[in-house]
Amino acid sequence: MTTARAAAFDGILVLDKPAGPTSHDMVALVRRLSGTRRIGHGGTLDPFANGVLPLFLGSATRVVEYHLGDRKTYRATVCFGASSTTDDLEGTLEPSAGPGPDRPSVEAALDRFRGTIDQRPPAHSAIKVGGRRAYALARAGQTVELRPRTITIHRLDIIEFDASDPERPIAIVEVECSAGTYVRALARDLGAAVDNAAYLGALTRLASGPFTLDRAVSVDAIREAAGAGPDGIRRLLLPVEAGLEQFPRITVAPAEVGAVVRGQFIRPHDAQPQDVESPLRLVDSKGRLIAIGRWSDGRIVPDKVLVAVGETTS
Repeated sequence: MTTARAAAFDGILVLDKPAGPTSHDMVALVRRLSGTRRIGHGGTLDPFANGVLPLFLGSATRVVEYHLGDRKTYRATVCFGASSTTDDLEGTLEPSAGPGPDRPSVEAALDRFRGTIDQRPPAHSAIKVGGRRAYALARAGQTVELRPRTITIHRLDIIEFDASDPERPIAIVEVECSAGTYVRALARDLGAAVDNAAYLGALTRLASGPFTLDRAVSVDAIREAAGAGPDGIRRLLLPVEAGLEQFPRITVAPAEVGAVVRGQFIRPHDAQPQDVESPLRLVDSKGRLIAIGRWSDGRIVPDKVLVAVGETTS
């Protein structure tokens, strides 16, 4: 193993992103503190949002795609009594007429959003329309009508309800949803469902797939760890295979490890083909994840090789 690779950071850093900076800002910060160029993230959080932002360092960037479809869980503050041009607190607010809804009315409306539904993304979103971002068109004053997308709301519950101002009540809800769900669009549509208006006032991501807020690391903790040198940050990392436990795990024989690392197929004699659609975790005799593969015609074909030739331990 070379000195450069020995010093490499390979793993997953579950960051507790603060409100204010962008997800890109967080990637840039960790890149600077760790000295690692290869960093990806598992789903953007808007600047005003906070909470779980998984960062994938080094060879872990190879497994980001297996996390992009993970369910997300949020705590959202829905502010009734006004609409927003961006469907959240960063837009221009337009007060609605009449008193705001009471808790029973909002509770009754929630059911229509549970399950598989069609959702129209916000006009101010990163979706491309004719090669341009929708938010750029909206900021230029163009009318943007995006096609609804099918999403799934697995859980949607009111946690708190503040009706101290009856014209502008506030509901704090928790929502567990499929990837691709816009919580600010959910807030917008919930306002319309109770014949009022609403926007998203605050958002905290509680979980991104298997990565949860109670296990996330603050920015201050990362800065402090970086002060102790490279090993300080390295101790904060989860293994590359963290969160992939649902994929079958197959131990590759020492004689076949080299073939896997070179991207060649193998025919293991002690493993029977199962679900050909499911990715496989291929590990060496010491349990190190060396590749993500799949079954094909009775063979295992490596799709994502996570180590370089000469780095294997079998």
